[in-house]
Amino acid sequence: MDFDYYYGLEAEQFAFYRIPKLLMRDKQFKNLSIDAKLLYGLMLDRMALSVRNGWIDSEDRAYIYYTLDNIMEDLGCAREKCAKVLAELDSAKGGIGLIET
Repeated sequence: MDFDYYYGLEAEQFAFYRIPKLLMRDKQFKNLSIDAKLLYGLMLDRMALSVRNGWIDSEDRAYIYYTLDNIMEDLGCAREKCAKVLAELDSAKGGIGLIET
Protein backbone atom coordinates (compact mmCIF):
# COMPACT_ATOMS: atom_id res chain seq x y z
CA MET A 1 0.00 0.00 0.00
CA ASP A 2 1.06 3.54 -0.60
CA PHE A 3 -0.11 6.11 1.93
CA ASP A 4 0.25 9.84 1.47
CA TYR A 5 1.44 12.28 4.13
CA TYR A 6 -0.95 14.51 6.02
CA TYR A 7 -0.53 18.18 5.34
CA GLY A 8 -1.35 21.12 7.57
CA LEU A 9 -4.51 20.59 9.58
CA GLU A 10 -5.56 17.40 7.78
CA ALA A 11 -4.65 15.32 10.84
CA GLU A 12 -7.33 17.20 12.78
CA GLN A 13 -9.99 15.18 10.96
CA PHE A 14 -9.31 12.09 13.08
CA ALA A 15 -10.71 11.10 16.45
CA PHE A 16 -8.33 9.60 19.00
CA TYR A 17 -8.49 7.29 21.99
CA ARG A 18 -6.69 8.43 25.11
CA ILE A 19 -4.62 6.09 27.24
CA PRO A 20 -3.39 7.51 30.55
CA LYS A 21 0.40 8.02 30.57
CA LEU A 22 0.42 6.46 34.02
CA LEU A 23 -0.39 3.08 32.44
CA MET A 24 2.70 3.36 30.25
CA ARG A 25 5.17 4.84 32.72
CA ASP A 26 4.31 3.77 36.27
CA LYS A 27 6.03 0.69 37.70
CA GLN A 28 2.80 -0.76 39.08
CA PHE A 29 1.48 -1.18 35.53
CA LYS A 30 4.65 -2.54 33.88
CA ASN A 31 3.30 -6.11 33.73
CA LEU A 32 -0.02 -5.05 32.21
CA SER A 33 -0.16 -6.07 28.55
CA ILE A 34 -0.43 -3.50 25.78
CA ASP A 35 -3.79 -5.06 24.88
CA ALA A 36 -5.08 -4.43 28.42
CA LYS A 37 -3.84 -0.83 28.33
CA LEU A 38 -5.54 -0.28 24.97
CA LEU A 39 -8.77 -1.85 26.22
CA TYR A 40 -8.71 0.42 29.26
CA GLY A 41 -8.40 3.41 26.92
CA LEU A 42 -11.37 2.15 24.92
CA MET A 43 -13.33 1.76 28.15
CA LEU A 44 -12.49 5.31 29.22
CA ASP A 45 -13.86 6.52 25.90
CA ARG A 46 -17.09 4.65 26.55
CA MET A 47 -17.24 6.05 30.06
CA ALA A 48 -17.58 9.56 28.63
CA LEU A 49 -20.64 8.34 26.72
CA SER A 50 -22.01 6.77 29.90
CA VAL A 51 -21.73 10.06 31.76
CA ARG A 52 -23.53 11.89 28.94
CA ASN A 53 -26.30 9.27 29.07
CA GLY A 54 -26.59 9.44 32.86
CA TRP A 55 -25.49 5.84 33.42
CA ILE A 56 -24.47 6.38 37.03
CA ASP A 57 -24.84 3.86 39.84
CA SER A 58 -26.08 4.46 43.39
CA GLU A 59 -22.53 5.40 44.49
CA ASP A 60 -22.27 8.06 41.76
CA ARG A 61 -19.89 5.96 39.62
CA ALA A 62 -20.27 5.82 35.84
CA TYR A 63 -20.74 2.37 34.37
CA ILE A 64 -20.33 1.23 30.79
CA TYR A 65 -21.94 -1.27 28.47
CA TYR A 66 -19.23 -3.01 26.45
CA THR A 67 -20.09 -6.50 25.29
CA LEU A 68 -17.55 -9.23 24.65
CA ASP A 69 -18.54 -9.13 20.99
CA ASN A 70 -17.82 -5.38 20.84
CA ILE A 71 -14.48 -5.81 22.59
CA MET A 72 -13.52 -8.70 20.30
CA GLU A 73 -14.34 -6.57 17.27
CA ASP A 74 -12.48 -3.51 18.57
CA LEU A 75 -9.36 -5.45 19.57
CA GLY A 76 -9.55 -7.85 16.62
CA CYS A 77 -9.27 -10.89 18.85
CA ALA A 78 -11.08 -14.10 19.76
CA ARG A 79 -13.26 -14.60 22.84
CA GLU A 80 -10.52 -16.39 24.80
CA LYS A 81 -8.07 -13.51 24.33
CA CYS A 82 -10.81 -11.01 25.15
CA ALA A 83 -11.53 -12.79 28.44
CA LYS A 84 -7.81 -12.87 29.28
CA VAL A 85 -7.39 -9.14 28.66
CA LEU A 86 -10.48 -8.30 30.73
CA ALA A 87 -9.18 -10.49 33.56
CA GLU A 88 -5.92 -8.49 33.60
CA LEU A 89 -7.94 -5.37 34.41
CA ASP A 90 -10.59 -6.92 36.70
CA SER A 91 -10.09 -6.97 40.45
CA ALA A 92 -12.56 -9.86 40.84
CA LYS A 93 -10.50 -12.09 38.53
CA GLY A 94 -7.10 -11.52 40.12
CA GLY A 95 -6.22 -8.62 37.85
CA ILE A 96 -4.81 -5.22 38.64
CA GLY A 97 -8.13 -3.74 39.76
CA LEU A 98 -8.79 -1.02 37.21
CA ILE A 99 -12.29 -2.36 36.49
CA GLU A 100 -15.04 -4.29 38.24
CA THR A 101 -17.37 -6.62 36.40
